[in-house]
Formats: sequence, structure tokens, C-alpha cells
Amino acid sequence: MAEIITIANRKGGVGKTTTTLNLAYSLKELGKKVLVIDLDPQANLTRCFGLENTDNIKTIGHLLMAELEEERYLLKEYITAYDDINIIPSSIYLSVAEAQMRVETGSERILSDITEHLQEQYDYILIDTSPSLNILTINALCTADSVLIVADTQIFAVVGISELLKTIQKIKKRVNPKLEVKGILLTMCEYRTNLSKLLTEQVEEMYHGKLAVFQTKIPKTVKVGEAIYSGQSIKKYAKGSSVDVAYDNLAKEICHE
Repeated sequence: MAEIITIANRKGGVGKTTTTLNLAYSLKELGKKVLVIDLDPQANLTRCFGLENTDNIKTIGHLLMAELEEERYLLKEYITAYDDINIIPSSIYLSVAEAQMRVETGSERILSDITEHLQEQYDYILIDTSPSLNILTINALCTADSVLIVADTQIFAVVGISELLKTIQKIKKRVNPKLEVKGILLTMCEYRTNLSKLLTEQVEEMYHGKLAVFQTKIPKTVKVGEAIYSGQSIKKYAKGSSVDVAYDNLAKEICHE
């Protein structure tokens, strides 16, 4: 039975998509079967899996619409394999599905109705979300077993953690009682700067005994940007680099290995 992990933060640019991509590769290296769901209409994660043109493939937007309209469908037609990782890709069409979901009663559980048929096939299902609290992100939280909160070591990202936690608590209370916070992952860490060190210490002190803060910290390096630009995971672009090792360590923390 797969653990469903939603990667989230209400602030953009903190490394959610980068983390989803590279965590998937590191989990695969540990022998885990992984499905990635790109739940962001920008489809940046989809492009990192080599799917530049989604005009002729079925995406998560089409799948959500099929579920909304109660159409019969085959889940395997929406899943693409890439480097032994499975992905349900995204496209701008997801915005159409989102608009429809906003006016449908009970639509916060649409994604749950889909993932319940997938959990037996995988060890982990990772859901990448957009940097806003829209109906898509709410769906991702309603279907998840846990949330991995990604925050860079900037003041506004740290503030965003508190805002997201309030939403998580509401969803846990009202819709998804199994939802837990997996932990807070700090990204783009620069230990040469006082601000980065200060904010890292602040997060660890603020949530000590309340929430897990991953021991693994993702370092800031130009290799991440270069890998994303080239449409590759860090494991393919710079295997053995400090950031590759960091994501491997994160995967081990998540798997308790």
C-alpha cells in the first residue's frame, strides 16, 4: 500500500517541484516503486520527465474531468513511464478541470477517488502542487497520508509554513483525519550566510517537539538550476554532487533506512 505524500508550500520558488522530481529518483534508487502526480497547470515537473509536448497524451486534467463526469476510463492510459518512474503528467488543461471543480459539490475528494485505485501498485505516490491554496491543492491534501513542507531559508518562506499548517489542521479535522505532517524540508541552504543559518535555527527551535524538521538540508547550488534547465533530475545531471547526496539522504529518512 503506497504512502501518498503531498509536497506543498503556499509560497512559490521554494523547491517543491525540484524536491518532487529528485526525491522520486532517490526513492527509485532505494528500490521503491514510485508514481508522481503533477498537480500544477504550469506542468514544470512534467517537462522534467521529458514530456515537452502534451497535446496528444492524457493528463491529470483529463483524468479529473473524467472522474467528475463519472465517465468510464482506464487509469493506465493516463500514466507514463520514464526512467522506471511512473508519472501522471499535467498540462494547461488542468486549469479547465480546476474551474469545473470549483463549482462541483464535494469536489475536494475527486483525486482521492482516483488514488484509491492506485495505492496497491506503488510504494510511494508523490504529488507536486501549485503555490496557492486552490481546489487542486486542497484535493492533494485530502488524498494524502502526509505532507512534506518545503521551505527555503528566506523569511517569507518560513512565514508561509505557519499559514500552511493552519490549512492542514482544518483539512485534518474536517475531511482527512489521517493527514499528518511528514516534516519540514529546508532547501537552498547557504551556511556561509548568517541569515540562512539564523532562519534554519529559528525553524528548528520553533517546531522542536511539535513537528519533525528533516535532518537533511538541501544545499544551494547552481547545479539544481542547470539540471532543471536541461530537463533532468540532479541524479542524471550531477550524480554524486552534494545536492544529489542530500536527496538520497532525504529518501532514506522518509523510508527510515
